[in-house]
Amino acid sequence: MTSNMEIVSVTRQKQDPAWKHCQMLRNGGKVEIKCIYCGKIFKGGGIHRFKEHLACQKGNGATCSSVHPDVRQEMIEILSRTKKRPRLAKDMPACDSPGISRSAIANNSDGDIHVHAYDNPRNGAVELANYSSCLNSNENSAACWDREDGMSGKTSITKKNREMVTKALDVANSNTAGFPALNFKKKVSVVDMAVGRFFFDVGLPADAVNSAYFQPMLDAIASQGAGVVGPSYHDLRSCILKNAVHEVRYDVDQCTAALGKNGCSILVYDWSSEKCKTFVNLFASSPEGTIFLRSADISCALDSADALYELLKETVEEIGPRNVVQLVTTGEERNAIAGRRLVETYPSIFWTPCAGYCIDLMLQDIGELPIVKMILDQAKSMSRYIYSNATTINMIRRYTSGVDLVDLGTTRSSSDFMTLKRMVNVRPNLQSMVTSEEWMESSYSKKEEGFALLDSICDQSFWSTCASITRLIDPILHLLRIVSSQKMPSMGSIYAGLYRVKDAIKKELVTREEYLVYWSIIDHRWEQLHRHPLHAAGFYLNPRHFYSLERDGYLHIRSLVYDCIEKLVPDPNIQDKIMRETTSYHSATGDFGRKMAVRARDTILPTEWWLTYGGECPNLARLAIRILSQTCCLIQHKVDKVPLERMHEGKNWLEHQRLSDLVYVQNNMSLKHMSSGERQEKAFDPLSYEHINLVEDWVMGYEFCSEGSEKKRWMDVEPPHGNVMASGPQINDVEAHGAGFDDYEILFGVKDSEEETGDENIHTGNPGDKTIVPGGAARWCLN
Repeated sequence: MTSNMEIVSVTRQKQDPAWKHCQMLRNGGKVEIKCIYCGKIFKGGGIHRFKEHLACQKGNGATCSSVHPDVRQEMIEILSRTKKRPRLAKDMPACDSPGISRSAIANNSDGDIHVHAYDNPRNGAVELANYSSCLNSNENSAACWDREDGMSGKTSITKKNREMVTKALDVANSNTAGFPALNFKKKVSVVDMAVGRFFFDVGLPADAVNSAYFQPMLDAIASQGAGVVGPSYHDLRSCILKNAVHEVRYDVDQCTAALGKNGCSILVYDWSSEKCKTFVNLFASSPEGTIFLRSADISCALDSADALYELLKETVEEIGPRNVVQLVTTGEERNAIAGRRLVETYPSIFWTPCAGYCIDLMLQDIGELPIVKMILDQAKSMSRYIYSNATTINMIRRYTSGVDLVDLGTTRSSSDFMTLKRMVNVRPNLQSMVTSEEWMESSYSKKEEGFALLDSICDQSFWSTCASITRLIDPILHLLRIVSSQKMPSMGSIYAGLYRVKDAIKKELVTREEYLVYWSIIDHRWEQLHRHPLHAAGFYLNPRHFYSLERDGYLHIRSLVYDCIEKLVPDPNIQDKIMRETTSYHSATGDFGRKMAVRARDTILPTEWWLTYGGECPNLARLAIRILSQTCCLIQHKVDKVPLERMHEGKNWLEHQRLSDLVYVQNNMSLKHMSSGERQEKAFDPLSYEHINLVEDWVMGYEFCSEGSEKKRWMDVEPPHGNVMASGPQINDVEAHGAGFDDYEILFGVKDSEEETGDENIHTGNPGDKTIVPGGAARWCLN
């Protein structure tokens, strides 16, 4: 929707703090406001309505579900201050003018004047200047104010009001000395400092405030009033942990009891510690949520594949073989061996390599193609210079309305391409910065790296290639978001999503020689998942995709669907019933053919569609819901490895049990809020060590400054105000990239007899001798 809109820079006259949290877009002749957190577009109502949106106050529009709590509290305080000054508004009727609103001039308790807001930001500083000229002119001041207001009659200005406006002008002028004022200083309260001291003393990471339990903890403390005494050391280790274990076990039991309804996927997350020990965490994922089952140390086993198999076998027996649909692991050899052995032991279970892992390997391989690597390296060099000092960081954040250049993905490769896309999106802002007087007068523009930055930002060829790479990679990133989403199961979308990826690449590159380079990378990394029965059945049973096929278009996956039926439904009688019921599904007869059902194919989840309209085909509906309820990817769950390592290293058996319960509680509490969708997107700082392993190539690399010259410069850095890019909320539906499945080259694959180029011309997983420049002709490159 916003692809044809032009980004408009926030001018220096817009001093309201709310402008930091939106993006201005020109849609034809109109300027609209877009929330950088949830992506909602406001076509009218002014900045006041947008502040109510951020403050989550209902009345004049939808509230923001993704806003950072600090921002929401800030907007609430601003709006409350506005409501507390009706008397000032009555005393100053002239302040109804768009230039200075009733909330723009306020006299606080210590006598300082603050410019809080402009209800109509379009004329901001221009009208302040008009007021200033009125104050300094020899003509009747009241008449001048009336002329600006468009009001009839004359209104006198008292000496007190004149002084207040003059002081407000001084504040506004000081704030507008640079480009948009993003240095809104949050007043640090007693509570803030108390929490900060606790964090710093204990060594908690700053992102601990993003916990879903942080604000409820503060609310509980506040509800008890002054003098509340916190729990003791022994309370936390004993009674409080015991209560938490009981709470979590109740929630886990609720999920476990429902596993027999639609089945579950066992997820295997393995990792190695710094001491070269191998640990395995097991999870069970179902529509009711994802639960943590156990953790095991398999380092001591001579054959770790055998140890993993025994652990998986024990877990399957505990859950019940009939309740397990698939085992999801990464594609490493140990996991593949254990997975195949488990399938031999339990024929009704599938082994499925993690789709997200395979997609990330695709991104890694594409990132190693010489032309792509060259562009990424150039973009990283630009970013590293900007993030090398406080001055340039603050400058870029002012010119991008508080949005950082660096975007955070789930992996290093996805972060690389998401950041490249963000740089393309903020290209006008970057160009405005390096051509501004502020940049030209800066010492950083006169350094060698500064000249290189200017050359890159003004290089049309560089940006053209960046945009083409972004168009190629965007469908892959979109597919990665689909498979890793916690909001909806991805089994019904993965097959179609891969089709969309290839289709988008083919349309972008046009010539067969070009797109086969990228297709070969995809096919190589997708080899373990090629023609996976569950993926094919998910596509077949998703009504949106199935009814988009041309006649008999499903024939190429029909045998894979039969594999699922025979594997998941052992009863021959029910198998026969399912095959008879597929006739109604193919022809869209009965309830499947109702107009409501046809409309619902594109509006509700596939599982809901089968629950609603599959009553005439109960056996097929049960199978469809069971398959469509499964995930394709290991969860993107941040595992705290310290308690896990301590648990496995514990010498005392009682302490080992306590640590085991602590890990159990910690993981399941976190997973509960991930599955329920209560966890919001949180802002992040690319300089923070919590995420540095994903983005270090974009923010590190230059030599550290000397201790004497830059000792305190980190204090000059203004914090980012939300790093959710202003492109709107991430979508989870594959249909954003097109409809229909009519390309038989994608559906049936590339035939060897049709390939005119040799193996040396096709990239198969490692950088080859030949690279296709996106959007251009083939180029021969040397590694």
